[in-house]
Amino acid sequence: MASAFIDAVLAARLPIIMEVKRSDGDGAELLGERTIAEIVEQYVAVGAACISVVTGRWFGGSDAMLEEVAGVTELPLLKKDFITREKQIVAAREMGASAVLLTAKILPAKTFRHLIEIALHHGLTPFVEIVDHDELGSVIHPADCVIAVNNKDINTREREPGDIDVSRSLLEATVAAGTPCPVSASAIVDPRIGAELIDAGFKGLLIGTGLLRAASISGWVSDFERHRAELRTPITPGASS
Repeated sequence: MASAFIDAVLAARLPIIMEVKRSDGDGAELLGERTIAEIVEQYVAVGAACISVVTGRWFGGSDAMLEEVAGVTELPLLKKDFITREKQIVAAREMGASAVLLTAKILPAKTFRHLIEIALHHGLTPFVEIVDHDELGSVIHPADCVIAVNNKDINTREREPGDIDVSRSLLEATVAAGTPCPVSASAIVDPRIGAELIDAGFKGLLIGTGLLRAASISGWVSDFERHRAELRTPITPGASS
C-alpha cells in the first residue's frame, strides 16, 4: 500500500518526524509562550519530514491539537495516542492524520495485529511502536508499516531519560523484519546521537522534547546536519586526528 507518511520520511533531506507536545511525562510545560501554529511553522521552515501530534491526555494533548495542526500544514501527520479501538482510527483519519500510533506494549498481540489491519483498511499508515524482539515478532504487514523503536518506558509515563541502546540493539532485527522505514523514537536530545542513529541505518527519527526544549529548533537542526556531514566524510589515511 502506498504511504504518503513513509514516502515523506524516506525522501526527506531531514529525516525527522518532529513532534508537537504540550507537556512531558511529569507534566512540565514544553510549548512555553509559543502557540501550536508557531511551533509547526518552525518545524516546516527547517524541513521536517512529517509532524507527530501527541493527543494523549497524559501529555496535555487533545484531538483539537491534531485538527489545529492539520489546518496549518500539508505535511503528513501522525496521531500519537494510546489507540485501542477501530473508532479511534476512523476518527484520526477524519481529523487529518496520515498515520496512527499502535503501541505493542499496551495491546494483546491479537488486537495489535487487528488494528494494523484496520489502519491499512482505512488508508492510514500503522506507526507501530516496539521495545523488544517479542513485540517486533507481532508486527504484520511490515512492508506497509513504520516500525519505531521506543527508547523510553511507557510504564513510567516516559518520565525517565530513556536508553538509546534500545534502538541500537534492535536496529538489525527491525530492518530484517521488512519495514522500509525503521525509526528511532524518543529520548533523542543530542544532535550527534541523532546523526549517529541515522548513520547506523535508521531511516527516520521521532523527536519531540529534545526539539521543544532546545534553545533554538533551527540551531538543533544545524548541529544535527553538521554531525551527519562529519559522519559521511571519509577519513583520509594518514590524516592527523
